[in-house]
Order: sequence, then structure tokens, then C-alpha cells
Amino acid sequence: MLKKDFTYSVFWNCFLIIFGTLIYVIGLKGIADPHSFVPGGLFGLAFYLYYLSDWMNPGIIFALLNIPMFIVGRMCISGRFLAYSFLAMVVSSVTYNFIQVDLGIVNQLYAAVTCGVFVGIGSGIVLRSLGSNGGLDIIAVTLYQKFNVGLGKFYIIFNVVLYSFSFATMNTDLVIASIISVFVTSVSMDYALSMFNQRKMVLVVTEKPECISKEIIDKLKISTTFLNGQGAYTGRDKKILMTVINNIQLKRLEEIVFTKDEEALFIVENTFSVIGANFSKRKVY
Repeated sequence: MLKKDFTYSVFWNCFLIIFGTLIYVIGLKGIADPHSFVPGGLFGLAFYLYYLSDWMNPGIIFALLNIPMFIVGRMCISGRFLAYSFLAMVVSSVTYNFIQVDLGIVNQLYAAVTCGVFVGIGSGIVLRSLGSNGGLDIIAVTLYQKFNVGLGKFYIIFNVVLYSFSFATMNTDLVIASIISVFVTSVSMDYALSMFNQRKMVLVVTEKPECISKEIIDKLKISTTFLNGQGAYTGRDKKILMTVINNIQLKRLEEIVFTKDEEALFIVENTFSVIGANFSKRKVY
């Protein structure tokens, strides 16, 4: 099996789900639980119900809350997505019940930020596997596919309602720390989802586009594209060279360009995500 095929295999996706879920659970069990934080989403609702009633373990409550979510999701989402999400839900529920860990963070602000990093990175890794952590992810994807409801809007509405009830029944400082944790979770999740897809897009305006392009292909083993441009001042037609590279290759590319043309214009832009061709494969849920 080719390396590229392996990284998109069922085995690899299951490994990512288990690994990401363990990070996710460590954040909840090792930080959120000792500090009594209320995470966002369905696990947050499970924590909230547990704090109110002390009825049963949040992991068990989370598993029970997921039952109607999977029933609804089965009607609209692919079986593969639900199967991966079910694996993540089982792993998170079981490990939460059996893992005994306390990271020993005393300061509430430090704990909120660290918890957000753990939960966000873990959730992002799971989402990269073509699955989810279950819960709201399933309903959010269902609403998006059926009614074009934005994922972010749904999460915001749910968490606003959840924390509104939390403010009425829990310590205000604790709820604010929980909100900080959820914000950090969102940022960390976005980073985890995009860090493997981020590249630099480079535009080179030069009098020697063909020569520089050949050097890039020969030395960096990456392709280039010519864009048709025109100088606004001179009115002359010229070829603009475009390529996409990673951070490691950027300095080498700069050396190639200015070695061939000291008068070249070298423009670097950050890209949020690059998918297709020889880069990352598109994720389809």
C-alpha cells in the first residue's frame, strides 16, 4: 500500500479517532472535571446535568444523550461518518469512566486555557479522520446538509442557551472560565484542522519566468503556474509565476528567484487551506 493511500485508510482514520479522543478526554477528565468547568456542546450539557443532579457519571450521560443524535443523523449523513463518530463516542465514554488523571493545574485561568487546547486539538484530530466526537457534530452536519444552517451559528446558539442556564445556577467566575475554555477550544480546533493543509502561495513578477520556473521544478520538485498579467504603467504583457510551497521550502525558493533575477518582485501570501493535486486530499463526510 502506498503511503498516501495508507494515510486515508480505515485503519489510519480509526487510529486518529482513538488518539484524538484520548487527548480530548484527558482535557475533560484531567482539567475540566477537577475545576468543575462546563465544556461547550453535548459533553458540556452532560457536565451541567451532572453538576445539577449528581445523578451519574458525565461519560454515561453523554452516551445516553448521543442515542437520539445518532438516530436523527442516520437519516441524513453517510454511514461511514456515523460509524467513525460512534467509535469516537464509545472511546470517549469508556475512557472517561476509567481514566483517572488530574494534571494538577491550580490556577483557574491557566486551567481554562489548557483545557481548551486539549479539547480543541483532540476534537480537530478526530474531525480530520472523517468522523466526529458525536453529539452536536452530528446534528450540526445534519442541519447543514438538510437546511443549510451554518455550523458555527448552531454551535453559538446552543452554547449561548447552555451558558445562560449555567449563569443562573452556577458560580459566575466558573461559567466565565468555562466560556474562555470554549473559545480556546474553537481556536485550537481550527488550527488542528488546518495545520496540515496550510501552505504559502508565492507570486513572482520577473523578466525571466521560464528560467525561474525550470529551476523551481528541478531543484524543489514542485510545479508552477504562469498567470497572464500586464504592467499598469508600461502596458507590457508579462507572465506572473505562481506556486504553492511549505514554510521549509520558502527560503530556498527565495534564493532561486533572486539568484536568477535580482529585480524580481517576490510576493508571499498565507493560505488557510490547500487541497488537491499533490497536496492534502479532500475530506468528504
